[in-house]
Amino acid sequence: MKLARMPDGGPEIFHTLQGEGRGTGRPSVFLRASLCNLHCRWCDTDYTWNWTDTPHRHERDADPSYQKYQRAEQIIDLSIAEITAHLARYDCRNYVFTGGEPLIQEKAWLELMASLDGDGGARPHFEIETNGTLLPGAAFLERIDQLNLSPKLANSGVPEGLRLKPAVLSALAATGKADFKFVIGCQADLDEAIALIGDASLPRDHVFLMPKALTVAELAANQGAVAEMALAHGLRYSDRLHLRLYGAKRGV
Repeated sequence: MKLARMPDGGPEIFHTLQGEGRGTGRPSVFLRASLCNLHCRWCDTDYTWNWTDTPHRHERDADPSYQKYQRAEQIIDLSIAEITAHLARYDCRNYVFTGGEPLIQEKAWLELMASLDGDGGARPHFEIETNGTLLPGAAFLERIDQLNLSPKLANSGVPEGLRLKPAVLSALAATGKADFKFVIGCQADLDEAIALIGDASLPRDHVFLMPKALTVAELAANQGAVAEMALAHGLRYSDRLHLRLYGAKRGV
């Protein structure tokens, strides 16, 4: 499996508190997959896709200290056995598969879930954080416990035909396991999200609005307006707890 590589050379597998959505504050072990099928210009995990040979743009391009990543330096390839050995270090059975776009490696996640189910410990709880463009198969949907979807809006800079798959969102909503998180930076973002909620028949009690923010200062500036939007439209509000607690860095 291709996972994001930490600066120390190890895989980005870490024990922390879930920072977003329904499970905010829940102790969890995150596994960050490398590779993504989108290229959001505000992405805070751009080291999973913004390689030196890609044409994609990012909000930080104007920053002299920012540069695209060397693909070989950012990916570590591990076997399922190697990953389970890493996970054995943590006394936690809530696992969150994130990325990048983790569903690119759906088969590997199925193998990992089967391995952890059969290790003799308490039944693990599995979540996945996905952009909602890929529809997993029946076996994956049967075993996964929670789907945390983040459909991308126009503010991502990704063409609509790539980032929005209403039929996929509707199918995942029908499982009863899916929550939907929208990154909101302005009124236009909200209008777009409300339209998609209707088009894809998303259950409002499973929809979260989250402030667009790469820094604590940006979060503080946007949180009040986004909270009011959620309240006005009967939607949920998601904080970015990990950003408040740890700042914008890897492995937290």
